[in-house]
Order: sequence, then structure tokens, then C-alpha cells
Amino acid sequence: MNKLTLIAFSFSLPFLSACSPSMPSMPELPDMPDILPDLSLPTLYKDDIQQGSVLERFKINQLKTGMSKTQVKDLIGSPSIIDPFHSNQWDYINHSTLHEKDDIHYRLVLKFTGEKLSLINTSGIKNLSALTDKEKALEDQRIAEEKAVIEAKKKALLKAKIVAEQKKIAKAEAEAEAEQQRILAEKMQAEALKKNIELEKAQSKKIKKKAEKIQPPAKQEPQQAVDEPWYKFW
Repeated sequence: MNKLTLIAFSFSLPFLSACSPSMPSMPELPDMPDILPDLSLPTLYKDDIQQGSVLERFKINQLKTGMSKTQVKDLIGSPSIIDPFHSNQWDYINHSTLHEKDDIHYRLVLKFTGEKLSLINTSGIKNLSALTDKEKALEDQRIAEEKAVIEAKKKALLKAKIVAEQKKIAKAEAEAEAEQQRILAEKMQAEALKKNIELEKAQSKKIKKKAEKIQPPAKQEPQQAVDEPWYKFW
């Protein structure tokens, strides 16, 4: 007798006993777990139900403020909801029921200022799957490269600032030197002019003295007496 026949017979035995009280009693059967230790009831299969945006944490981590709406769409796709009254807010919502796995419920909120991404709210994606080892390695590499680019830009800006400061100092020094040269030239011109004036004065004195030696002084006419008339009768 196989197991299924024995089960059927065990269930029909009470009814047979009620109908035929004179029937001999059957020996007690062992407990069901002892008879069918390897029998388990099958579970019904349920399809996975994906509802809403399907996001990856690896791509979400690549979002940056300042991105355009087109760049955001290219990276994580179009939003699930765009409120016509709040067109600058994009909502990525997912409510998925998975077979023999935990259900997925998450919400990513992005806000834009004009055409640029200004706010990334990831508080609702805690239920999203974590990064795989490969994704974690790629993300670490991306972060390292971005840091290297930022450091290179900082160094370039610092170098440019130092060069500009050096040029400014050199220009100021050149202007100061030129001003000193101008003042010195004006001083030399003033001294040369002073010397020329003094020389001209000295030459003028020499000429005057020489002229006085060559020409005798003019002979003065005797003055008439005051009491004598200017005319005479004889």
C-alpha cells in the first residue's frame, strides 16, 4: 500500500466505523509526520510586480547639483511623477512586490532651479539595493578621479593666482622704478638749469666788468652856480 492510499483509508475509517458498528476495529495508525516525513505542501509561485521607476544606487550616486534636466534623464531616466503645479520637482517612486524576496519601496526627489539640478533628496532610498563589490570599486575609482581633477584645478588656480600676484608685484616695482627715474631726471634737469642760470649770471658779470675797464667813465659837466644867471650881457 502506498502512502496516498494509506492516507485515503485513514480518512475514510471513521465513516466506515459509524456505518458498521460490528466491524472489527483497526489498529491505531502512527502519526502523520511519522508516515510522511518527506512530504511538504507546494507553495504558489507569484510573479515579480515592478511598479514605478527602476533605479540603481550606482547611478544615483553619480548625480550632482548643477546638472541639466537632460543630463539627469540620460543618467537615471524620466521621473515617475512631474507635478504640473511643481514642475521643478521630479519624483522617482517604486513599489515592487518580489517573489520570495523583500518588497522594494523607495522614493527619490530631485528639485531644479530653472534647468539646473539644485537639490537631491535621497532620504527615501534606504530600501534600495546596496552597491555590489564591482560597483563599489568603480565608484571608488570615479571618486578618486574626481578628487584628482579637483586637486589639479585647485593647483592650477593657485599657480595662476601666484603668477598674477608676481606680475602685479613686478608691475608695481617697475612703476616705482620708473617713478624714481623720472624724479631723478627732473632733479638733474633742475640742477642743470640752475647751473646754467648761475653760469649765465657769472658770464654777465664778467662781461660787465670787462666793459667798465675798456670804456672810461663819462665826463661830467660842471654845474652852474645857483645864484648866477644862465645868461650874460657881455
